[in-house]
Amino acid sequence: METFECAAGSMEHLGLLAKQFPTIQSVCTEIINLKAILDLPKGTEHFISDLHGEYEAVAHILNNASGVIRDKIDRIYGDSLPEGERAKLATLIYYPTHKLVSLREEHRGDLSSWYTGTLIRLIEISRVVASKYTRSKVRKALPPDFAYIIDELLHADHDEKNKVQYYSRIISSIVDMGRADAFIIALSTLIKRLAVDHLHVVGDVFDRGPGADEIMNLLMRHHAVDIQWGNHDMLWMAAAAGSEACIANVLNVSLSYANVDMLENGYGISLRALAAFAEETYGDAGAFAPKVLETGAIGLSDIQRVAKLRKAVAIIQQKLEGQIIARHPEFDMDERMLLDKIDYRAGTVNLGGTVYPLKDADFPTVDPENPYRLTGEEEGLIASLKASFLRSDKLQAHIRFLFSVGGLYLRCNGNLLFHGCVPLAKDGSFQRFEFQGKRYWGKSLYDYCEQQVRAGYFAPAGSEEKRYGEDFMWFLWCGKNSPVFGRSRMTTFERMLVADKATWEEPKNPYYQYNNDPETIEGILAEFGLGGRDGHIINGHIPVKQKDGESPIKAGGRLLSIDGGFCKAYQPTTGIAGYTLIYNSWGMRLVSHGPFTTIADAVEKNSDILSTSNIFETSDRRRLVADTDIGEELRRQIRSLYTLLEAYRKGVLHPKNGQAVI
Repeated sequence: METFECAAGSMEHLGLLAKQFPTIQSVCTEIINLKAILDLPKGTEHFISDLHGEYEAVAHILNNASGVIRDKIDRIYGDSLPEGERAKLATLIYYPTHKLVSLREEHRGDLSSWYTGTLIRLIEISRVVASKYTRSKVRKALPPDFAYIIDELLHADHDEKNKVQYYSRIISSIVDMGRADAFIIALSTLIKRLAVDHLHVVGDVFDRGPGADEIMNLLMRHHAVDIQWGNHDMLWMAAAAGSEACIANVLNVSLSYANVDMLENGYGISLRALAAFAEETYGDAGAFAPKVLETGAIGLSDIQRVAKLRKAVAIIQQKLEGQIIARHPEFDMDERMLLDKIDYRAGTVNLGGTVYPLKDADFPTVDPENPYRLTGEEEGLIASLKASFLRSDKLQAHIRFLFSVGGLYLRCNGNLLFHGCVPLAKDGSFQRFEFQGKRYWGKSLYDYCEQQVRAGYFAPAGSEEKRYGEDFMWFLWCGKNSPVFGRSRMTTFERMLVADKATWEEPKNPYYQYNNDPETIEGILAEFGLGGRDGHIINGHIPVKQKDGESPIKAGGRLLSIDGGFCKAYQPTTGIAGYTLIYNSWGMRLVSHGPFTTIADAVEKNSDILSTSNIFETSDRRRLVADTDIGEELRRQIRSLYTLLEAYRKGVLHPKNGQAVI
């Protein structure tokens, strides 16, 4: 027997692999298959960020694949279908269940003919979007009820005379048996599934808009998604873990945008006890009035009620945050302890040596001698709210999903994804942080932070590890230069209670001064193991003021800042309504989106989001699966299979039983 060198651990691995591929032929077939996959075009990746609860706009972007589906329709039928018919076809794909209602009525006189023509068009679009995938991958994406039929039609050769009648009979039978609607829905689902191979959400699903819970439902149904946690996501994750300070913050932010319905009906967080406490404790609370983004969205009486709720929870928040800061001097946030800086008789506050009048100085629950102590009623209230957050099955399912598909950063196909920043010092070097007696920066800082976040949620209840993790999650939400916050302070108190806007400033970390410098960006990529000329940083968090001429493409194309304002509150600042970064086999392009009205409008009027595409990076050759992280994994598998093949041929392992020769 020829010599065969293989480590003991590798030998065990080969034995397991042999059970999956028990013959020489099965090994050869798999090697051929994997090598062929390497030569397919890479799948299309989409990157979006800062969704901030704007459910309908996000749902539409996912349904229209950021304009990709309409591009396919125009490319296939631009010369044969009028614009209006192409728009109807696009809307049918986006919202098949809803659109079929009006289209059946429109074509009731020739419904059978319309069904046949529509099915042929949808099959053709499906064939185009499926063309870059293996047949095996497409089969896995097929709706189960029609998998065999769709597979036949997708791979039909309509020029083959022997089968023309066969394919026509399939379509006519679908129509005749009353299954056309279901088949249209199945094909529309398949087209949307194949148009985008992988979705990256670069942070901030939560807060501001009213539909974060519905966005999470969408993402949980998505076939391939990852999420880099943003600061607002971190806040909700910490609240779901049981952090009392973060629960108070979640309520304050939600109430500031009058998102009571999502709290109560979306997640089952009862505000009844808070409302009763606020009504009994506080009179005027005008300084805490919510931001009402849409006229008529909330009445005056509701505004007054929400303002009182917000005031009650904001005072509790300030107390709980002060307790965290006192527990953790390493957070270096003493300047954010402000309740002890108030002159309660004069109604003023001392901020950095300057005295400012307060817009509201009625704080009956604050003891000036011990301002950070909760009253008995406040303790009972926050305990009840905490129990409500911990018992919310829907919230806990959403947060567990964030943990299962997410992290603070991701390295994917040469790109580095994170929401906020890699904190830098004023000279552009990595900023050093000290936690629990050790120093961290760059990648080590991110790794440490993620470790604490997971401990904050998953460590045993009541343990020191969990308590520290919960406090650390609060630090990430609003702490001095934290990676997901990226500012030196969060001026929640000042924005509520001080009229002078100079006190509202939240200075950005120096990262945002250096993020247009190619050398700095290359250094960050190298720190995360992504050195080389092809890598990019992709992040969100800071809205790009495109209306003022700011470009989302920075550092010579090495950094892409993709917060374009899905959130309606930011659209006056950005001048647009969101970005999608599209990375396909030909390169990268950035798509800027116009404002979206409603899904009802889209269905009725065939209206779409107006999107403008900017191709900013093309490849000198088409990128293949071989050029991706999946390609690297496939090459590893191929190497293992070649080793197994050698073991079979040299008699070290016997085909069919996978047992090692002793």
